[in-house]
Order: sequence, then C-alpha cells, then structure tokens
Amino acid sequence: MPNKTLLSALLFLVLLQVVPAQTKDYYFEETPEEFKERMAWFKDAQFGMFIHFGLYSQLGGVWKGKEIWGIAEWIQAHADIPSQEYAMLTHTFNPKNFDADKIVKLAKDTGMKYLVVTSKHHEGFALYDSKYTNFDVASTPFKGRDILRELKDACDKYGIKFGTYYSILDWHHISQERNIDGDSVQQRWKFARMKLGKTKDYETYVKNQVKELIENYDTEIMWFDGEWCDWWTDEMGINLYNYIRSLKPSIIINNRCFGVRENFEKDFGTPELETPDSVLDYNWEACYTLNDSWGFKMYDKNWKSPETVYNMLKEITGKGGNFLLNIGPDGNGDVPQESIDVLLEVGKMLNQD
Repeated sequence: MPNKTLLSALLFLVLLQVVPAQTKDYYFEETPEEFKERMAWFKDAQFGMFIHFGLYSQLGGVWKGKEIWGIAEWIQAHADIPSQEYAMLTHTFNPKNFDADKIVKLAKDTGMKYLVVTSKHHEGFALYDSKYTNFDVASTPFKGRDILRELKDACDKYGIKFGTYYSILDWHHISQERNIDGDSVQQRWKFARMKLGKTKDYETYVKNQVKELIENYDTEIMWFDGEWCDWWTDEMGINLYNYIRSLKPSIIINNRCFGVRENFEKDFGTPELETPDSVLDYNWEACYTLNDSWGFKMYDKNWKSPETVYNMLKEITGKGGNFLLNIGPDGNGDVPQESIDVLLEVGKMLNQD
C-alpha cells in the first residue's frame, strides 16, 4: 500500500498544476503611493497625440458617391453598411505613404510627450496582424508592414510614450449584431446587442487581443472606448483591468474600461470634446479633434487655429489635466497638411513660452 504522506505530497503537486494562483486585485489593492508613482510620467506629460486610422480612412466620409453625415470613423453606422459589405474594404486598404517616423517627429516637434493610436475601432478591424481574427491589416494589400511596430519604434526613437486605443464595441465580431429595436440607424449600431451565450467568448477575444498589444508592442497606455453597451458590465471591466495589470503592472488604463465610465476615476477620466469647469481631484485627460471628425473626412475643413489649440492646452493643463489632440491620416496614410501646419505652429508657440 502506498505511503499516505507520499500520496498527499503527489496530490498537492497535482493541485498546484491545475489550480491557478489568486489574481491580485490591482484596482482595489494598489496604495495611493503606488498609484501616484505609476501615474507620474502621465501627469508630467500633459500633451499627447491621438491617431484615428482604419478602414474608414480610405472612405473619407463618402459612401457610394454620397457625403455621409457625422464623424468619419462611424461611417459604417451612419450609412448603415452591412458588415460583410464593409469588410470588402480590406481589399483596397493600402496606405503606402504611411510614415511613422514623420508622424512621431511631428508629435515631438509639437511638444507632445505620448501617442495613442486606434489598434481596433468600433468597425472591428485590427490595425495589426492578430492571431485571433482575419479581419486585420495582414489581410489587406498592405500586409508585410506593421503599422503599430513602426509607430512604436519611432516613439522609442523620439522619446515618446506609446499607447493603444481599443474598442469594446465591435461591429464585425460574430458575437454582436445590430440592435433592431434602436430608434435610429445610429442607435441600432451604437447599442449593438450581444448574441445569446456569446459574452464569455467575446470577453476572451478582448483579453487575447489586449495581450497581443502588450506583449508585441509593450504599450504604455490601454485607451478603451465603446463600453456603453448594456452587456459590458462594471464587473467585466474590473476583471479586464486586473488582467491587464497582471500582464504589465506599470501600464495605465482609462476609465472607459468599465461598464459605466462615469462611476470610475481610475486610472484617469476622459472628458471628450469638453473641458471641466474647474480643477478635479483625480487624473483626467480631455481629448479633442483638430476639425470636426476623428477619422479622415475629406470635406471637413473646420480646422482649429494654432492660437485656439494653444489656449486649449493652457486651460486644460492649468486645471491639472492632459490634452490628447487627434490627427486622422487619409487612406494613403498621409496626414492632412492643415493638421501638420497647425501642430507645428503650436510647437513654435510652446517653444517661446
């Protein structure tokens, strides 16, 4: 008869293999001192570049010869384009002029200290080669180049922190479908429904892709969006937050990771196209467009002046916030010259301070 002590030891070793270690609750267990240290570079940075770039960039706000109202990156929703028809845009996505070095140098010359790029917007298209979908840049004529790697390397070259935007909402993923009960076309797409029994599968998909962004590009910021659907809960957000911090404890995550962003201040709040009236008692970042759209829109010429941008920056940082200012390259990968001119002038004004 085998020795009971030996059997107990063997059983303990087996349990070690099958029972995962308790995941640290990074959200609730981090001390104020640890949080302040982790956020220090972000607080000091103050000024960052946002980049909206995807399949929508080649459309420029136009679908089948018609100018579509609304922001350019939402063209699939506003023109009510079926997912399979929209997916055909992968056949023509070829931004051969995309120059990461030029873009990051522009950020540097403007006085920006970090950069956030849309790795996956609501359209569901991954701007990198993902193992978990074929709806990505590797399935386009642009395959062979890695946009995120080029940006990351340029950021390292110029001393800019690299961050990635990721949409919880995904119009292409098989788990989600248009909400037929919506009162308008926009509402039917904005509040897409989760198919029965698919929530866990999609949650795993999100974690897998986020892990790719951290492991392959060492992203310093996870900038979430599209979390407003009722199937994405606060509990799921906290679980995702803790998972991300377990992969990279130093990473910074915005409050749109959670189900109701207004209920969370950590790691930083994200007022959009608005600036708080007064100083806030938590970290925050206001994001703005240079014209009226985030993605490239060929007929949107309502550009902010350098003086306007400069004054916005001074107001936001004066209230303790960060300013994340967007550019939207076109389908060829070129940044609109108007954006370049405004940003370079802002850089000159800051150098004279």
